Amino acid sequence: MVILSQNSSPNLKEIPTEDLKQELINLTQHRDKDRLNKKVQFYQDTLAPIFEELSQRNPYPQAEEQTSLIEGVWFPIWSTIPFQDLIPGRLIEQSYQIFLDNGYYGNIARYAPFNPLPILGKFSQALVAYDLILIQKYAVKNNQWLIENVGFKQALKFADSPLDIEKAKKWLVQIVESQVNLNLEKPEVFNVAFLKNINKKVSKQLKGALKATPHFEHLYIDSDFRIVKSRREEKQRFSYTIAVRPPFKF
Repeated sequence: MVILSQNSSPNLKEIPTEDLKQELINLTQHRDKDRLNKKVQFYQDTLAPIFEELSQRNPYPQAEEQTSLIEGVWFPIWSTIPFQDLIPGRLIEQSYQIFLDNGYYGNIARYAPFNPLPILGKFSQALVAYDLILIQKYAVKNNQWLIENVGFKQALKFADSPLDIEKAKKWLVQIVESQVNLNLEKPEVFNVAFLKNINKKVSKQLKGALKATPHFEHLYIDSDFRIVKSRREEKQRFSYTIAVRPPFKF
């Protein structure tokens, strides 16, 4: 297996694509909970050259070619998107991007900010978790991805019942099919104890997100691996996300 480091300068053009993909997975493993500034620096110092090399090898460089590949479930295993970790306790293994075949997709995540609480012992495992889903529309026009933020939903669940892929997809489908208050829901999170100090901040971010028209492109995409370059609005810096198909060992 190829090992890349800041102390070496391998010729990336000589490294097979599958090895570069695996090296990105290895390099970012267990790093998604790093602070945002640390992740941005890590991208600049280590990941950017690999991203650039893979972008030159993108087997499907045209957006029109990518639509059939994107459908289904993805794990976003590493990302510099600022919004995703505003709420503490995000469970990366219960975070999904799910693209339906009707032009809708959802960014879905479970947050368990109560766990673990040593003072409560095993009882903390039965406390509530917070599930958040941001629903968006996607389409391709003039060889550009068009993303529209549609709305969001939230739910409080028992933390000992995992948000697996089947539950996450069922939730997304139900919301899209019902369309109940999807565009009208106020961008305010639940006023519960563990969100007390960040409720206003998260609500403000949701409000801004729902009004934005995001930029979205694939630096690289194939049937099981994606590198996404995105930003919510022009004044923001670009963010980068690595996503893989399940199953995946975290």
